[in-house]
Amino acid sequence: MHADVLRAINVQINSEFSAWYQYLAMAAFCDREKFTGAARWLKSQSAEEYQHGMKLFDFVNARNGAVELTRIETPTREFESFGEVFEAALRQEESVTSQINSLYELCFKNKAFAEMTELQWFLTEQVEEEKTAREIVAKFRLVGDDPGSLLDLDRELGSRTQP
Repeated sequence: MHADVLRAINVQINSEFSAWYQYLAMAAFCDREKFTGAARWLKSQSAEEYQHGMKLFDFVNARNGAVELTRIETPTREFESFGEVFEAALRQEESVTSQINSLYELCFKNKAFAEMTELQWFLTEQVEEEKTAREIVAKFRLVGDDPGSLLDLDRELGSRTQP
């Protein structure tokens, strides 16, 4: 593996694990506030982010590269509202998309074709991740602070199946 590409993939592995940890903290907040459907959705999202990190982890090992795990920063644990939780989730997904795009560009410049092929899955996945987050944020913006609507939205979020 090209050294710059390996370094960048390691950064992405750690970014995916940071996203895993942040979603878990969001789930804990929602659970504590008894917004259990959202907590379930966020736990599923957390598991998905962990799987993304492991997908890259396994890829690096398959290519005989060295995985370099770094310290995970303390995630944000408090939010002003449930809507804010999902606004933060959307920002996180947009950031990951930007990171994946930059990583793909680096691979292209270095003719790291196997890595580009692996990242193709992530490019497609991020389109779906952002779409889903945007839809949830739009619903929170629509319902505002209406308690009945928030309960309905919580129930809808809780119907998510595990990844």
